[in-house]
Amino acid sequence: MVGERWTLLIVRNLLIGPKRYTDLRKGLPDIPTNVLSTRLKQLEEAGVAARRALPHPERGVVYELTDYGRGLEPALIALGRWGAATMTSPRPGEVITPDSLAMSFRTAFRPEAALGANLAFEVRMDDITISLTVTESTLAVSADQHPDPDLIIERRDGNPLRGLMAGTLAPAAAIADGSVHVAGDPDLLDRFVEIFRF
Repeated sequence: MVGERWTLLIVRNLLIGPKRYTDLRKGLPDIPTNVLSTRLKQLEEAGVAARRALPHPERGVVYELTDYGRGLEPALIALGRWGAATMTSPRPGEVITPDSLAMSFRTAFRPEAALGANLAFEVRMDDITISLTVTESTLAVSADQHPDPDLIIERRDGNPLRGLMAGTLAPAAAIADGSVHVAGDPDLLDRFVEIFRF
């Protein structure tokens, strides 16, 4: 079932949190609507995802992973780590979404490197902002601004985050060449690349 076209990408986006149908469409801009509807129905029937009505005043329905569905996370992270070895800059027409970027940080997260850490990072790439809250060896990720980040990392040019996380670009070099701008203690960028490494 998870080998069906688009299924793992839907699961990936639901790993970030519950989503409305329209949020899933926005996060997977090339998916045909009939395929998305079919896959969601299949995921529900298989017990991987469930629909939940939002309470008043929000209204509407969200899709979320069941405990069984969340069991796919280690497999998705393993696939992401495997693919990161050959990842390049996006090709023309390829879209980076908040959910795909958030999942890349979950994939790169090294719990063993985060022991003793209590840090909050905010990463900005064009119009996408991701909040990363590291508490000991756990990570919370959200696609919005952090209320009180220890360090804001803003991409200014090129693809420096990939270089930082792959270990091919040193934090000091990224700041010096202007591809990254930081607000906060610049030494925390070194800690960031220890914690998030492919």
